[in-house]
Amino acid sequence: MVNGDVTQIPIDQQQELATTLGVSRPANDQELTIGRLQQQINGSTDEEFVSMGDAIRSDLSSQLDTTLLEESLPKIVRQLSRLSEVRETGIPDGSSGPENVYRELVEPAWQVYHHLEAIGFFESVEANLPGFTPGHIETTARELISAEPLIGALADCGFDDREQMVLMMNVANNDTRLSRWTPTRKIPQGVEFNVDYVPPLHQRAMGGALLWIQALDDHLWRKEILITETILDDVRWDTKAMLGGLYLMAIAAHDIATETGKSLTDAQLTATLTASTAVMIVNQEELMQDAFWITEEKRKPSKASGREEELPWQ
Repeated sequence: MVNGDVTQIPIDQQQELATTLGVSRPANDQELTIGRLQQQINGSTDEEFVSMGDAIRSDLSSQLDTTLLEESLPKIVRQLSRLSEVRETGIPDGSSGPENVYRELVEPAWQVYHHLEAIGFFESVEANLPGFTPGHIETTARELISAEPLIGALADCGFDDREQMVLMMNVANNDTRLSRWTPTRKIPQGVEFNVDYVPPLHQRAMGGALLWIQALDDHLWRKEILITETILDDVRWDTKAMLGGLYLMAIAAHDIATETGKSLTDAQLTATLTASTAVMIVNQEELMQDAFWITEEKRKPSKASGREEELPWQ
C-alpha cells in the first residue's frame, strides 16, 4: 500500500514493477520513472489486445453519446483539480449534517456512469475482455506506459510523475488481488447469491468507486473524533486515484465514440479499459482500509484528560 504521501515510493514496490515488466531493477539509490520505463519497454503490439479493442469498438461506436462524453471529460478534470481544496476543508461540516464536499466531486462522473450503463457498455467490455490474469495485467501495463496520449492525459489531470508511477504499480503489482474480482460470466454456479443481479466486472469497479467517494461526507462527519490528518491524506490520494481511473475509462469511451481522429490504438484501448478498472478496484479497497476500518492504532488519540470519549456507534 502507498499512503497519501507519494513523494517516496518504496524501493521494493519499484523493483516488483520492474520485474513484472522485464526491465532493469532500480538500485537502492535510483528511482523508476515513466520516462525510464518507456525507454526500456519493448514497443511491440500484442495482436490479441488489438483484436479485443477492435471488437469493443464494433459493439459500441454507434451507441455512445459523443457530446455527453466531450462535455463530461473537462468537468471530471475540474473536480480532480479541487482535491487540494477539499483536503484543506478537512471534515465536511454543516449545521445539521455534513456538506456535500465529496459528493460534488463525483457528480460529472455519475453522468458518464449512467450513460455507459444505459447503452450496455459494461456488458460489452466484460464480454470482450478476459479476467485479471498475470499475463493480461503485464501486457496492460506495458501498453499503458507506452501510450503517450494517456500519460499526457494523467499529467493534464494533475498526476505528477511519481503519482503516475503509483497508478502503474496499482495495475502491475496486484495480479493476485485483482484476480479475486471475477467477471460475472465466470462466477461459478451454486454460490450463495443470485448471479443474475451481479453487474459486469467493470461496472462494479466504476460504480463502487463512485459510491465509496460519495459516502465520505457522511462517514468523515460522523467519525470526526476518530479521523487523523494521516487518514485525511490517505482519503485525498485514494479519491484522486479513483477519479483518475474513472477519467481514463471516460477517455476510452470517448475514443470509441469518436468517428475520426482517434487518439488510442485498439491495443491501447484494451489496456485503458483494463487499467482504469484495476486502478478503481485497488483504490476503493485501499479507501475502505484507510478510512472506514479505523483501528485503535490508526484513530485519533483520546483527549489528554483521560476521560473516555463516547464513540459514534455508542
